[in-house]
Amino acid sequence: MTDVMAQPVQSHISEPFVSKWASRYRGATVEDLDPPAALSLTPSDTINTALAMAFERDYTHLTVVDGTTRALLGYISIPSLRASLENGKHKPEDELRTAMMRFKRSRDGANKYQVITMDTPLEDLEAFFAGAATNGAKQDFAVITDDRRRFVLGVATVGDLEEFVKRRPA
Repeated sequence: MTDVMAQPVQSHISEPFVSKWASRYRGATVEDLDPPAALSLTPSDTINTALAMAFERDYTHLTVVDGTTRALLGYISIPSLRASLENGKHKPEDELRTAMMRFKRSRDGANKYQVITMDTPLEDLEAFFAGAATNGAKQDFAVITDDRRRFVLGVATVGDLEEFVKRRPA
């Protein structure tokens, strides 16, 4: 089981982020990406179940939520999961809790979770992916939630943002 920072926000940024695609966004938000509905599994689901569900929907990341409260606990990266199966670290019948990436909860306030909602401007999402808001750590995906982080609504990837930009004229 591995811990990762949960989409942290740097408390002060030394240089402002400059979007390379701002002219194409024109006020667009995450909702304009038309992200597919979230597929969330629980820690007790098997790795085999996660792989089958991801394959059926062509997803690269799945969120993992508490089976009772539906609280977001972490995620599974399908490419990483496949690699861990190939190298023998995990077996298909293992529970996701053994392979999932857990979000850390910061108690000192130094790192704050960056909420990504359907209303988040694409410039902010691009900055998140580029690491401008995550202490320089580039991100491959963002978990889309409601404002209070009660519900996982979807997952957006860098590829989703790139496809949106390709479809929009400059």
